[in-house]
Amino acid sequence: MPQDKSDKFRKNENIVENKELNIWEALIPVIALVGMLAYNVFVFKDDATAGSNQFILLMGGAVAAVVGFFNKVSYKQMLAEVAENVKSTTGALLILLMVGALAGTWLVSGIIPAMIYYGLQILNPTIFLGACVVISAIISVATGSSWTTAATVGIALIGIGEALGISLGMTAGAVLSGAYFGDKMSPLSDTTNLAPAMAGGELFNHIRYMGYTTIPTISITLLVFIVIGLNLNTSGEADTSTILASIDEAFTINGWLFIVPVAVIAMIVKKTPPLVALLIGTLLGAVFALIFQPDIIASITGTKKLDFESAYKGILTAITLETTVPTDNPALNKLFTAKGMEGMLGTIWLIVCAMVFGGVMDGIGALSRITKSLLGLAKSTFGLFASTVGSCLALNVTASDQYLAIVVPGKMFAKAYEDRGLAPENLSRTLEDSGTVTSVLIPWNTCGAYHSGVLGVSVGEYFFYAIFNWLSPITTLFFAALGIKIKQLTAAAAK
Repeated sequence: MPQDKSDKFRKNENIVENKELNIWEALIPVIALVGMLAYNVFVFKDDATAGSNQFILLMGGAVAAVVGFFNKVSYKQMLAEVAENVKSTTGALLILLMVGALAGTWLVSGIIPAMIYYGLQILNPTIFLGACVVISAIISVATGSSWTTAATVGIALIGIGEALGISLGMTAGAVLSGAYFGDKMSPLSDTTNLAPAMAGGELFNHIRYMGYTTIPTISITLLVFIVIGLNLNTSGEADTSTILASIDEAFTINGWLFIVPVAVIAMIVKKTPPLVALLIGTLLGAVFALIFQPDIIASITGTKKLDFESAYKGILTAITLETTVPTDNPALNKLFTAKGMEGMLGTIWLIVCAMVFGGVMDGIGALSRITKSLLGLAKSTFGLFASTVGSCLALNVTASDQYLAIVVPGKMFAKAYEDRGLAPENLSRTLEDSGTVTSVLIPWNTCGAYHSGVLGVSVGEYFFYAIFNWLSPITTLFFAALGIKIKQLTAAAAK
């Protein structure tokens, strides 16, 4: 999960406390935000994320600021926390822009159409959703990033699913289920490293202990998608030959085009910074577009002959603006449209506004107060696990940031787990089972905004089908309630 926060910054991140603030005052901005967002979505429906939700987040921040003023918090302190929050998303915002650019060059070069072309011949509706889970999981474990997985194979799988006539929400849910399995279990993932650091545990002990809840959860998820696939009624399979012919006529399709995505994945596996890998992938896509699809580049600029000026203009247009490659199949015209960097601006706008709300909430001490109140409800071992899950969910909603949903509860609950004689793996596993994976289920969270923007599917459409993501916290609570695999501190560790 690539964001611009160093491990040192995350571990030492300051959590603002405010003794003047009580729990009811801390909840006022949350209640106000949820109420305003609910009404806004009711009025604007699917268009809510086009701009109105962003303003509602700012209004939620304003409510939080008013609460802060009444509790002796200065405007300067609130603004400082907002600045830190926005600064922490710098890497994410740049990656979003590069994802838009990459999607543009990968379309006009024929890379995405080639993935769809060959994918239609290999994958059919019966096995498609299960294959999405497995493919996404493999790529995410290898790269350690759900974001990179969604931006590469995720986009291609969405296209194949749409061509097969499968619901976009189903496909996105399958992709994200697999992607977040890898984001949790890969030692290359920063959240996988962050959680044990917060809990005071060790990385590979953490990964092994997560397997107890994660393997059953992904197994159930895969089984559900296999059952759904066996019962799917789609129209896409019957039209596959027509679709393939339309793709073949519009693009020059060959195996050489796969050099680019393979190169990008190889760079990520070799720990190349995602931003660098995406930039190189964008430039390689531009080169391959000029080699294999010169007619498409010329048509973008409205010229018949490709020269240096028209090539430059066509490539820059694909990178920055919405581009459509028309075919003789109307169903493909929407599929073969990329919005470039311009198409990511709405998501960037949403993330910035979410960071304003989260920054003010942190600045007035509301995040700390909410977490401490949840900790106070932990009267038993199960209550402690339930309070941790509730805290992670609350932070994903209020702070709009996956990292804060790990850092804040991790710092607040570490001593409580130790006092109950519980090994730190219990806390780190719970942080991942409830903090890492549920972030993608919140539309205004950085993860929810990113994935819905990249995949072109709203959170509401994929929420139900992101089975692994909402089932994970339920699984960890089930294990806690029955006392399954609750690791105790050894005598040496306790000392």
